[in-house]
Amino acid sequence: MSDGKLADQFFDAAIDLLRRVRDEETESITAAGTLLADTVTEGGRLFAFGAGHSSLAAQDVVYRAGGLALMNLLTVPGVVGVDVLPATLGSALERVDGLASVVLECSPLRAGDALVIISLSGRNALPVEMAMKARELGVKVIGVTSVAYATRTSSRHVSGTYLRDHCDVVLDSKIAVGDATLALDSVPAPFAPASTVVTSAILQSVMATAAGALADRGIEPPLLRSGNVDGGHEWNAQVMKEYGDRIFYQQ
Repeated sequence: MSDGKLADQFFDAAIDLLRRVRDEETESITAAGTLLADTVTEGGRLFAFGAGHSSLAAQDVVYRAGGLALMNLLTVPGVVGVDVLPATLGSALERVDGLASVVLECSPLRAGDALVIISLSGRNALPVEMAMKARELGVKVIGVTSVAYATRTSSRHVSGTYLRDHCDVVLDSKIAVGDATLALDSVPAPFAPASTVVTSAILQSVMATAAGALADRGIEPPLLRSGNVDGGHEWNAQVMKEYGDRIFYQQ
């Protein structure tokens, strides 16, 4: 099989997943965007968290041209990205009970804020505990996960629950268990994961919904512009000055 044919198959698989999300998750995306708009309107702060490759989608909505300036990254040392050595340490830390509670205690999160938690499987202790503890603090939680994992895998949290069980809004990425979208008889393992493509698209659709909801209320959305267009840096400096008390990535 030619490489071009496989590339076409991957694009088709990703497009099919995006269409499913568009058609089946509209209500949840609207609810998530409205929740973020409500939080901004009421003076709350916005945070996003993802472990491992799920962190890519979280980082994509933080300090992003065309994105909401108020979205902050909630970091957990050793699990945000694959820069930690060995890379397997991040996966191990996701399974450590109690870590999320310590992180939240040391974070700026407070009642009235909103937290987006991204976990493809939603089964590990870290995202489950983070969602549970955040809600106990009075934080609204939006979970982005593949609901299929909750029916085909076992939870790694002592409660036996999943991320989806502790959220105010759940966004189902529709990703199949194992993530990979392609398979060949000549290749022993499935390959070509699409979760990053789909999850990033979901979050950007939520951000767009939130911006529109704010505009509908007569509130100018606190959006960032590209620093590579004339006037972009000046625009962003003004936004950060106005909302500095709710932006943590510039401190």
